Amino acid sequence: MRIAVTGSIATDHLMSYPGRFTDQLVADRLEQVSLSFLVDELEVRRGGIAGNITFGLGKLGVTSTLVGAVGQDFNDYRAWLDRHGVDTESVHVSETKHTARFLCTTDTDLNQIASFYAGAMAEAREIELKPVADRLGGLDIVVISANDPEAMVRHTEECRDRGYNFLADPGQQLARMEGDDIRKLVDGAQYLFTNEYEHGLLLQSTGWTKDDVLGRVGKWVTSLGAKGVQVEAKGEPTLLVEPPKEKQKGDPTGVGDALRAGFLAGLKGGLSLERSLQLGCTLATVSLETDGPQEYDVELDSFLARIAEAYGDEAAAEVGPKLR
Repeated sequence: MRIAVTGSIATDHLMSYPGRFTDQLVADRLEQVSLSFLVDELEVRRGGIAGNITFGLGKLGVTSTLVGAVGQDFNDYRAWLDRHGVDTESVHVSETKHTARFLCTTDTDLNQIASFYAGAMAEAREIELKPVADRLGGLDIVVISANDPEAMVRHTEECRDRGYNFLADPGQQLARMEGDDIRKLVDGAQYLFTNEYEHGLLLQSTGWTKDDVLGRVGKWVTSLGAKGVQVEAKGEPTLLVEPPKEKQKGDPTGVGDALRAGFLAGLKGGLSLERSLQLGCTLATVSLETDGPQEYDVELDSFLARIAEAYGDEAAAEVGPKLR
């Protein structure tokens, strides 16, 4: 099964300020603010939705193809992904822009000052999927995750035109896209992924009812946080899959991406929809227990033990042979 994952590729630059931002604000001078903070910690994390999904697939022994736009500063990140089983040959490298990055400074009261630089991500709209399919000998499924909005629409339209199965995962871009573009993203998807908030926002933005959406997609998968995921399909009963119990709670960034990675790995292995989601929920829980979307590891025996504990020995027996 040849999987291409389109979407954002970015790095997170997280800084800690050993004080309070408010101590540097002058109440009657807020119309002209110029602040400078000396931070004592900096953590750089690899991320971006497409980067996180392909990394998760690699941790489960599945090679997928990353499709997105980056800057000339991508070399170290590329080497990291290559080492973790990701095919990066179809990544577009900008000649003028840096790789997208999120910069956030947090003070001792957990107040944050943040900004996002899109950079090279805007050039993702220049990427065509056919050369990717030609290089791989075809595409079995294309993931359309949050990215430059024009790129998302272009990739979805190309999937329909060329007959590529696709998974629509618009994510946070739902909040900034018009209803017509959202309808283009969703229509014809084999799978549609949202969280609870995005579920309602999609209906509101498109003007569609839930039945309208289910008439246009194969399966609608909605993540419910600690309650797990639900799957809805036209004429079928709703499927609910609960996650394994977490051992500890870390940074939730990238948990949804791990869910998608595990799900896709299950499909690649020929597992059922339910088993694939159980695999996805287990990987998401492992991700949740770690700080950073690409800092977790998968130790096969303990991973399968968690599947057995949550879903039974039969589930572990089915999943085990599909993982490296």
